Amino acid sequence: MSKIKLIAIGVSMGGFEALEKVLGPMPADSPPIVIVMHLQPGIAKLFAAKIDRKFNISAKEAATGDILAPGKMFIAPAGLHMKIINRFGRLTIDCFLGEKEEFVMPAANVLFESVAAEVGKDAIGVILTGIGADGAKGLLKMRNAGATTLGQDEKSCAVYGMPKVAMEKGAVEIQMTPDEIAQKIISLL
Repeated sequence: MSKIKLIAIGVSMGGFEALEKVLGPMPADSPPIVIVMHLQPGIAKLFAAKIDRKFNISAKEAATGDILAPGKMFIAPAGLHMKIINRFGRLTIDCFLGEKEEFVMPAANVLFESVAAEVGKDAIGVILTGIGADGAKGLLKMRNAGATTLGQDEKSCAVYGMPKVAMEKGAVEIQMTPDEIAQKIISLL
């Protein structure tokens, strides 16, 4: 049985297609998946509804108090940070207003840092296509906590920004295409 308890993904510009390639093959009983994507208001809910209809996993826009469970995916709402907290022995979501980090809110760094603290080695962190440096610092904390960390490779990225910075900081163990990331995750489960 897998000891992986959580999959955390950070993505931005050009990320819809990459995310669909990563999420498509996920089994219905996969560990919970939490995603920070830099989106305009209302888009997270629409994207979650599309994933919910199209793939094996149940998807929704995250809200404070959501309980992480197998086969569930949560995407951070626009304009709020999202982190994982341990509430009474259960991993739950906290969405909140805060300071922008790397010029964005939600920030992948905030999510990844909380995953490093609450889940540690029993998590997988993924950074996909996007502009800027968001996610690199938090993904490095995940890697230092023993989590498996994967990054999208330059050739398959719409914008090789976030994965590049994460790779340069030593936060990414392996770079690969979104299809390969999906297969790697499944192999770890």
